[in-house]
Amino acid sequence: MPKQPEQVLEEQLVAQLQKMGYGFVSIKDESQLIANLKTQLEKHNNIRFSDTEFEKVINLLGKGSVFEKAKTLREKQHIVRDNGDSLYFEFINTEHWCQNQFQVTNQVTMEGKYLNRYDVTLLINGLPLVQIELKRRGLELKEAFNQVNRYQRHSFGASAALFQYVQLFVISNGVNTKYYANNRHQSFKQTFYWTDKDNNRLTNILNGFTSSFLEPCHISKMICKYIVLNETHKILMVLRPYQFYAVEALIDRVKNSSKNGYIWHTTGSGKTLTSFKASQILMNLPQVKKVVFVVDR
Repeated sequence: MPKQPEQVLEEQLVAQLQKMGYGFVSIKDESQLIANLKTQLEKHNNIRFSDTEFEKVINLLGKGSVFEKAKTLREKQHIVRDNGDSLYFEFINTEHWCQNQFQVTNQVTMEGKYLNRYDVTLLINGLPLVQIELKRRGLELKEAFNQVNRYQRHSFGASAALFQYVQLFVISNGVNTKYYANNRHQSFKQTFYWTDKDNNRLTNILNGFTSSFLEPCHISKMICKYIVLNETHKILMVLRPYQFYAVEALIDRVKNSSKNGYIWHTTGSGKTLTSFKASQILMNLPQVKKVVFVVDR
């Protein structure tokens, strides 16, 4: 039986991701996902969990909403070991974002309200943090967007609910590709194209987008540094490419010169989000004593 175009695209994407440094792992269901998570967390933290200790880890992971889980992902964790000692560990290294374990898997099956099988999943330290939904060429991207929304309703929150740790979704029909943060209440208008520094769109998932946006260090940096946890609305927000490059340029200016920097934004382009994220990062640099932003005159 000939392969469907979507299956061919999926296989090509997985192969490209492996060439970029992702380790392939075959995960067919939740039990295999949890077993792999234990192995990867042990490797990342250079520790070993007993079965009862790892049950405590799973209990930690199972608490809260998507927003609260995003906080859990970024916080240092603590459990009491079987012998009574305290054990501190992390789910992801946010300061040295390249120093994490990167894997790719596909066709993971989860059963909730319905049985769902997901296309391509990127795992960081064993947690599913990026979910990629593919459609064949010619179909509208909104079909992939709607498919992800169905997964959110039907199976992401099932059982251990590890897929609620997804931080970013990528949707593609091969020639058009967009990304967005895990916020089930957002509209299709809040999905974004990725670009290079010169604002050229990288829309083809196999030719430009994957090598730039899904490169292990870059996607980890996007998750660790360029997703905003909006406390007011309890949602995740991700920066658009021009906001990302603007903040990166500010950081480079501060680190490598004694000059001031400025960013010019048009109305409605996200000045507040850019300035918030820039100030958040800059104030953690030892050479920065004060950050001043003029958002509106």
